[in-house]
Amino acid sequence: MRKLASIQRIWKIEPIEGADRIELAYVLGWQCVVNKGQFKPMDTAVYFEIDSFLPIRDEFEFMRSSSYRKTDVMGEGFRLRTMKFRGQFSQGLLLPISAFPEIPENIALGADVTEILGVKKWEIEEKVTTGGTVIGNLPLDVPHTDETRVQAEPDLIADFAGLKYYISTKMDGSSHSVSIDEEGFHVTGHNYEYKDDGKSAFYELVKRDGIEEKVRKYYEENGLHLLTIQGELCAPGIQKNRLKLSRPEWYVFTIRLDGKRLGLKKMQEICESLNLQMVPIEEIGVDLPSKYPTVEALLERADGDYPKGGKKEGIVIRPTEPVFNERISGALSMKVVSNKYLLKTEE
Repeated sequence: MRKLASIQRIWKIEPIEGADRIELAYVLGWQCVVNKGQFKPMDTAVYFEIDSFLPIRDEFEFMRSSSYRKTDVMGEGFRLRTMKFRGQFSQGLLLPISAFPEIPENIALGADVTEILGVKKWEIEEKVTTGGTVIGNLPLDVPHTDETRVQAEPDLIADFAGLKYYISTKMDGSSHSVSIDEEGFHVTGHNYEYKDDGKSAFYELVKRDGIEEKVRKYYEENGLHLLTIQGELCAPGIQKNRLKLSRPEWYVFTIRLDGKRLGLKKMQEICESLNLQMVPIEEIGVDLPSKYPTVEALLERADGDYPKGGKKEGIVIRPTEPVFNERISGALSMKVVSNKYLLKTEE
């Protein structure tokens, strides 16, 4: 059973640049934003995991404006999710053990206090959508797949200076992912996790191609804790089927192992071993701004057609090995959507 609330040791404290009142505390494999001076290294504390639903009590009232929820399924409480402060992710909540008098003195490190504190796992009501029956929000290791558009952040071009990069085709479809963790196998869309109830087109593809079996085998053989594969589902009936496909196809664009995004070469190796098709790789080069110094140059590069004649949506550009970018507070990546495609979609 998952420990939603447990006693854990803080093994490192780090400052946050430009922040006077908060800092980072590291616990297990996570980082949490805490009040400055609240903890020191080697302190023990109560760690609440992401997706915990905390009861109404004074200790959690500081979360009301950001986290209060009330549903027919869960009742009232505070939903704990990943937050960002001063560009830093906070992956859970840390509070002093002394804040909870019901916790026994001298409690053991690692002890589960989920039931003692009345913590539940956040759940949402099932609802039927065009993608299938929704049974939850995105699991912990499945990030939203929105890429930053270069027009919105043109300075990203300069951030590729000196880096080895690759350009992939932006497939015109719908974002769908599979992941596996200690709670099992998950199938997700852009925003939600779906149920296997015969109403999800992506579940049909997963079963058709034996994806769950392949992913489970790789997960187990490599002793992983988290495995996430994200891709684009393209099919008749999705968007305008500009790829002119006769049946659904899934094109992988991101793989994450134990919470870390892989580089291009490793992703290609895994896709080959699992017999999964990737998004087409159009170009690999070094020092992007020396070849495409402006937004206009990239827009021209993004133009084109899919193999069977449909207007191509555009391109996605990433370093061949992930690089953190402060400008977008995440892995460096950007999309270039073709103006000709946009004009075509508006017709």
